[in-house]
Amino acid sequence: MSTENKENKDIELEEKASEVENPETAAEASENQESAEAQESSEAKDEEKTTEAPKEPSLEEQIEELKKQALYKQAEFENFRKRTLKEKADLILAGGEKTITAILPVLDDFERAIADQSDDPAAIKEGMKLIFQKFQKTLESLGVKKIETDGVDFNVDYHEAIAQVPGMGKEKVGKVIDCVQTGYTLNDKVIRFAKVAVGQ
Repeated sequence: MSTENKENKDIELEEKASEVENPETAAEASENQESAEAQESSEAKDEEKTTEAPKEPSLEEQIEELKKQALYKQAEFENFRKRTLKEKADLILAGGEKTITAILPVLDDFERAIADQSDDPAAIKEGMKLIFQKFQKTLESLGVKKIETDGVDFNVDYHEAIAQVPGMGKEKVGKVIDCVQTGYTLNDKVIRFAKVAVGQ
């Protein structure tokens, strides 16, 4: 056994002997040790409290926050709705303006034709035909197209049957025989069905 270990053992024995000889001192030491431990424990708890996350907001605070968010979203949606309605109205007005601007030259041609003093029926007919062709081209430039009816199969997506014509032969069954009123599409959407007579 080394000298250092022997000295440590002697010190421990002396402390134990003094505790046996002086029990009051030993009790005080024990109390001091317990109070120190209790103090350390309370300090550790205080440290834990300080490192804890901030407390959760109360239920009333959460409700108020949700109410604020709901009001904000409602106002935002109302602004969006008004903005889209205004944009839609502007588009409709702009579309109408474009259409009228495109048709005005045809109107000018009609005015010139009416002002013409010619008595030649062939010239008048030719002039009307030219104006009609110009008007058709103008409509086509705006996306308006005539629905074809000459010898085509009857199609409920484009045609409205107003009469059935029997005795036209087997090859004419289900075919368009005659067009009573021309139909039109605007950008491939039917805006007026063609009224037709269908072979039976």
